[in-house]
Amino acid sequence: MSAPDTPSDTLARLEATIAQRRQADPSSSYVAKLNAKGLKKIAQKVGEEGTETVIAALAEDEPALVGEAADLIFHLMVLLNAKGVPFADVLAELDRREGVSGIAEKAARPKD
Repeated sequence: MSAPDTPSDTLARLEATIAQRRQADPSSSYVAKLNAKGLKKIAQKVGEEGTETVIAALAEDEPALVGEAADLIFHLMVLLNAKGVPFADVLAELDRREGVSGIAEKAARPKD
């Protein structure tokens, strides 16, 4: 019996699948279709899924929230791939922030 997948295993597989499908025929791959439409469309989808996630949370509909959160993570990973940002970089940033107060971390960010 093999060990159950960890969240990072699932995300690593998803990242690899997105990278592979990016080069596929847009008529047979949603990832390729999104990439063919360009960065603006991918970013728009992230925004839409974020909004739908918030709506599901406020409606206190747990199954809908789970589904929308999955959609949001998927589309965020498509966006990161399109920009050439490895998901490991996002995880490294989360690791860097671990144990740091969110208030202190935000205050330490460079000001625009």
